[in-house]
Amino acid sequence: MNLPRFYPIFDSVDWLPRALPLGVKFVQLRIKDRAEDALRQEIRAGVALARKHGAALVVNDYWKIAIDEGAEWLHLGQEDLDEADLPAIRRAGLKLGISTHDRAELDRALACAPDYVALGPVYPTILKQMKWHEQGLDRVAEWKSLVGDIPLCAIGGMSVARAPGVFDAGADLISVVTDITLNSDPEARINEWLEVCA
Repeated sequence: MNLPRFYPIFDSVDWLPRALPLGVKFVQLRIKDRAEDALRQEIRAGVALARKHGAALVVNDYWKIAIDEGAEWLHLGQEDLDEADLPAIRRAGLKLGISTHDRAELDRALACAPDYVALGPVYPTILKQMKWHEQGLDRVAEWKSLVGDIPLCAIGGMSVARAPGVFDAGADLISVVTDITLNSDPEARINEWLEVCA
């Protein structure tokens, strides 16, 4: 499966009208700490916006809502896997990405036949506190040798300048969060990412 190499992650559907018209084709909504009704509205709006722009929306975590709202993609962290009904997710036709940080998690992810595997944090990240230190490019290369044809997503501390080295190490796509959302000109940075990932 060939996925777009640029994979931004946003915490609100409000980002999508800014990103999708620029040519973003693969995007994740990772929304935390919202009531279910608000979550459902955001995901429903995100699915509709992505369809309008010929893009794929990946829903983080909320697999039941993703099924209900007709999303095409779901991303699960290791904790989410504990609660998720994988047979129901597959019956609904959802494609699946899974986060990994160590070999045990990778083995667990591969047993789920994922449509991509994410590795992070490749570089130090300010996004969230993690028990894992930076994985580095050698780990990216190791993971790619282990996952084979499954697309490998690199995440954590990503920047436009680091992207070529991450791709050279074996990543198929790069997830970007704060390099866009904390940028003084997010649209300009998205365009830079689209160029480096072309």
